[in-house]
Amino acid sequence: MGDLSSLSSNLLYAAFFIYLLATFFFAGTIRDKSSTKTGIAGKIAITITIIGFLTQLGYFFTRWGAAGHAPVSNLFEFTTFFGMMLVFAFIVMYFIYRLNILGLIALPIALLIIAFASMFPREISPLVPSLQSHWLYIHVTTAALGQAILSISFVAGLIFLIRQIDQTKKSKQTFWLEFVLYMVTTTLAFIIISSAFSAFNYEANFEAPVEGQTAEVTYEMPAIAGPYNGELLTADVMSPLIQAPEWMRGVDAAIKFNTMIWSLLGGLILYGLLRLLFRKRIGSALQPLLKKANPEIIDEVGYRAVAIGFPVFTLGALIFAMIWAQQAWDRFWGWDPKEVWALITFFFYAAYLHLRLSRGWQGTKSAWLAVGGFAIIMFNLLAVNLIISGLHSYA
Repeated sequence: MGDLSSLSSNLLYAAFFIYLLATFFFAGTIRDKSSTKTGIAGKIAITITIIGFLTQLGYFFTRWGAAGHAPVSNLFEFTTFFGMMLVFAFIVMYFIYRLNILGLIALPIALLIIAFASMFPREISPLVPSLQSHWLYIHVTTAALGQAILSISFVAGLIFLIRQIDQTKKSKQTFWLEFVLYMVTTTLAFIIISSAFSAFNYEANFEAPVEGQTAEVTYEMPAIAGPYNGELLTADVMSPLIQAPEWMRGVDAAIKFNTMIWSLLGGLILYGLLRLLFRKRIGSALQPLLKKANPEIIDEVGYRAVAIGFPVFTLGALIFAMIWAQQAWDRFWGWDPKEVWALITFFFYAAYLHLRLSRGWQGTKSAWLAVGGFAIIMFNLLAVNLIISGLHSYA
């Protein structure tokens, strides 16, 4: 088991760097006269991407062998699987449209997702009783695949918006586009900051009242916001600048609040450095790189991703989930937060298809909807799992 676990980790690291290498080759296709022309760089890039995907597939099956069950039972496993399915969805779309610019955006997003997964505990642990079912494989993998295909619509939408929005003047669209790019830098900043403090084995312990009793709270980042009425126990570390609000209850509530502050501040600094480097809005700096992209094809990719991903997501996240819930809890629906947000995601993309097909919402409107849909997917992945308590909190 130990050998399989070690091999699994090495394969995941290898896949990460292979995807990174493929991204550089996709960047080399920018000089192609056509965004759909498959030159030498494009052929090398997609070949390397497929090798990376097969390597990550090797990680998936070796971890399955080490764990004795499909590795989709906690946030580390699910998030890495989600990243792998995003790459798979990109590969499928690439061979339909031969669109090199799609890889230049899709692969970095997959890399961010996989890197973000490494922030969660990676230990292999036995399944809790409620997860010991073949429906774990069917429901979770299908839902993740559906979300990954839907995420390609975000990639296409972001490319479309960066290319089409008028960057010569400030407007609501340039503001919201920059906000989306800021959130991407925030995710990157969180990964950089977390990895840095983890490398130095940073730890700060507090004693604080938690839900009516005294508990020890351990921070793995310096405490900008310490626990409410907490006492710092670790010497030679930074004292908190502020306290978390009293209403933030739970052992990890203050830690999550502190992590959010670090991420937002780190994202602001990273975004500011990029603005200084480019001496213009990030969207404006990226726009010339995407000028060769055909907006009509990009728009079609976004729609096709939703048209394919929506039924897959519905099958996995709602229908299969209801069947499993009926078997596990003797009810097919219980208004658990995860169930509610899966339903919200379903209604959002149903509205996307309705507006696209019956109201003619194409181009910019469709792209903004795709960006909003991805925000819901990310909220469902992160906030619902990490912050909102429910039956899915074991993840």
